[in-house]
Amino acid sequence: MKRLIALLLLTLPAAAQTGSDSAANIKAHMAFLASDDLKGREAGSPGYDKAADYVAAQMKALGLKPFGNNYFQPVPLVAARAKDKGQFSLREPSGKVTTLEFGKDYVAGGDEAYPRIRITAPLVFVGYGLVAPEHKRDDYAGLDVKGKIVVALAGAPKFLQTEERAYYRTGSTKLKAAKDRGAVGFVSISTLTGEKLYPFANRARQFQNWGMSWRMKNGKPFSAVDLPLLTGISVAGAKKFLGARTDAILAAAETAQGAVKGFDLGLTMTAAMDSEVKTLESRNIVGWLPGSDPRLKGEYIVLSAHLDHIGITPPVKGDAINNGALDNAAGVATTLEVARLFQGRPPRRSLIFLVDTAEEKGLIGAEYFARNPPVPVSRIAADVDLDMPILTYDFTDVVAFGADRSSIGPAMARAAAKLNVKLSPDPMPDEGIFTRSDHYRFVEQGVPAVFLMTGYANGGEKAFAHFMKNNYHKPSDDLSQPINYSAGAKFAKLNYEVTRELADMDARPQWNKGDFFGVKFGRQ
Repeated sequence: MKRLIALLLLTLPAAAQTGSDSAANIKAHMAFLASDDLKGREAGSPGYDKAADYVAAQMKALGLKPFGNNYFQPVPLVAARAKDKGQFSLREPSGKVTTLEFGKDYVAGGDEAYPRIRITAPLVFVGYGLVAPEHKRDDYAGLDVKGKIVVALAGAPKFLQTEERAYYRTGSTKLKAAKDRGAVGFVSISTLTGEKLYPFANRARQFQNWGMSWRMKNGKPFSAVDLPLLTGISVAGAKKFLGARTDAILAAAETAQGAVKGFDLGLTMTAAMDSEVKTLESRNIVGWLPGSDPRLKGEYIVLSAHLDHIGITPPVKGDAINNGALDNAAGVATTLEVARLFQGRPPRRSLIFLVDTAEEKGLIGAEYFARNPPVPVSRIAADVDLDMPILTYDFTDVVAFGADRSSIGPAMARAAAKLNVKLSPDPMPDEGIFTRSDHYRFVEQGVPAVFLMTGYANGGEKAFAHFMKNNYHKPSDDLSQPINYSAGAKFAKLNYEVTRELADMDARPQWNKGDFFGVKFGRQ
């Protein structure tokens, strides 16, 4: 390992070694991490391991300390992918059987917790499947789903505040509501909004990608909810479930309240799906910087960024390597640059720099760290997450997801003001961004968090739309994009400033009184 670290350091450009130029540093890091040689950095792959060795070498060069003998936290994984397309059919009371068509009606992936699925059970439609007592909303009211398969619309109603909507649209939240009421399986139907954001064809193209969970000491995959997610249904396929009511239901789902009444579908589904399962090992990379204040150095601010991407998939225009330049070589490069900016100027609280694995598989590496941290989780004061900054334009605003839910908000405002960067509200509430990156795993452990996204001003909206349509989770997210490395330097400086604020302020970040996530998960 020492020889490898030395070799990596010798191959870095001068700017990256001296730290004299933030833009050059970020460019150098991204050039390595997004290269074809790393084959898309899929968790558990040789390409990911090469990237992890590189990040560890950078942490050592930046003077960060390891927890223990090295910079690695082993993350045991269980992976699964679909052996085939599966078989799904619907039977009417008359005995008529309709076989669903893969890629047109449904897509099913692998399931590490349920490698062999054989289920036949009646279907009950539950609208969005929303159970939100604070809004006096229960989509299961009057429905009996015990021993049955729940069919629910994907997403959550638009009347919910953007970050709370993200919580209610997560699979774990939806599956728990169904499991608590005795369901034996779950089927999700795309909405019109969902189809626009995540075209069904893309999901079908990637159906044999490996899914993952972290492996518990008993060898079983960790799962927050013990209920199989059987399949996802397209907008076109919805008619085979909802019949003549389909168009009215999908239209009602797009309204603010999304008040779609559930009903017994009068159908029985038979589902058969087999998964290929394997165990593998991956690593989080963790370094820390001791704080300078004798009273506060026992508290920690975490900076998190995921290193993995989605590896090699069926080709698009002849290219099968998903380089993940912006998602998330850019975030890792920014994290390393933030660490450099702290050199020689330690903050009052200690800092932990977490570069984690398997985010693309469901925030797995961050979840493993948050549940198995090297310091007591009660001493983790906040998380600052860096994921997929769109660095193809000179951003002048950012969206600070989660900041206003805690005392991070005022600190974020002070940091943004130093760089003359405006704070903007979430411009894409349908995306559910707040629960889709690593900071959310800290929120689930009661830790206040913030995730910065480059904003829509000054050409940002066009840049985002172009990236999401043309490059997101595609081989074209590579270094051929018009990357503005000076914008990367500004993004690093902004994350440095907010981290500095959180690490130096007298009182550690606290959830706002009565905050939704503070009540759900916090330490109030």
